[in-house]
Amino acid sequence: MAKTTRSKAIEYVEPIGARVLVRKDEPKRTTKGGIALPDQAEIPTITGRIVAISAQIENNEDFPLRQYDKILFHPKDAIPVDFETDNQLFVVPVDDVVAVFRRETGTAKKTKSDD
Repeated sequence: MAKTTRSKAIEYVEPIGARVLVRKDEPKRTTKGGIALPDQAEIPTITGRIVAISAQIENNEDFPLRQYDKILFHPKDAIPVDFETDNQLFVVPVDDVVAVFRRETGTAKKTKSDD
């Protein structure tokens, strides 16, 4: 009798090298004015949240990226990961991260006019 073996489920994905794992934001299905778009006319999104960062990037001060940062990235070299059916995950080279969205926390920065 042949034994059936079950493969273990992957628990997490860790990017290697100068890469980050990003959960892509949902594509926009309506315009700012509230007009619903058909599926073929979706406005492509290239924003997402960082899920995991490679050790190489985490320890590099030249790349101020942290887990859960919202980023803007170029999708050309992004590699899709079929890991979670309800999420669009991509491994993105850090060179393709174009911007990080930040909110200022605490007190406002002091300017020369404040002196």
